[in-house]
Amino acid sequence: MTDLVIIDAGGANLGSVRAAFARLGVAPELSRDPARIATAERLVLPGVGAAAPVMDTLRASGIDVLLRGLRTPLLGVCIGMQVLFERSEEGNVAGLGLLGGQVRKLPASPGIRMPHMGWNRLARRVASPLLDGIDEGAQAYFVHSYGVVGSADAIAESEHGSTFCAAVARGNIAGAQFHPERSGAVGARFLRNFLSWNPA
Repeated sequence: MTDLVIIDAGGANLGSVRAAFARLGVAPELSRDPARIATAERLVLPGVGAAAPVMDTLRASGIDVLLRGLRTPLLGVCIGMQVLFERSEEGNVAGLGLLGGQVRKLPASPGIRMPHMGWNRLARRVASPLLDGIDEGAQAYFVHSYGVVGSADAIAESEHGSTFCAAVARGNIAGAQFHPERSGAVGARFLRNFLSWNPA
């Protein structure tokens, strides 16, 4: 059994992320205790809403400092992925700085609705064990108005008016802008891949 801890940063999707792992036979623990988080074999940081409240929660408990020093495999989901980066335009808030780059508001364009909500195609950018078994063009479920553009750490991108990072990975850090817990078989495979991921 994988020792998986979901970091409780107050996201409304905590229950659904937990249930998604339970369907894979894993019983994750929910915690915002730095001592417990430091001992986990794998970490997931979910988040919905805005970056600032998530960062406030992480800073208040010292988890932000802890995460910067860990080498534990860490997966950020949606806002949880966005706060892995240096800064977000949403509230002009500093992120964890685990990945280089900034989160920016997706540009409005004719016929493009914001927030970006619904199913969209994934385009593979580089080979990654996190994408094993996920077909080129497979669909995942998104809900967001902000995203990361042009990151060197992108392993998959998607497009909604413009191209943005759908999934990222560098070292022990991974992120999904889409919601794996709401993305059916594609999301389940991504989470299963994370459970067996052994970053260099």
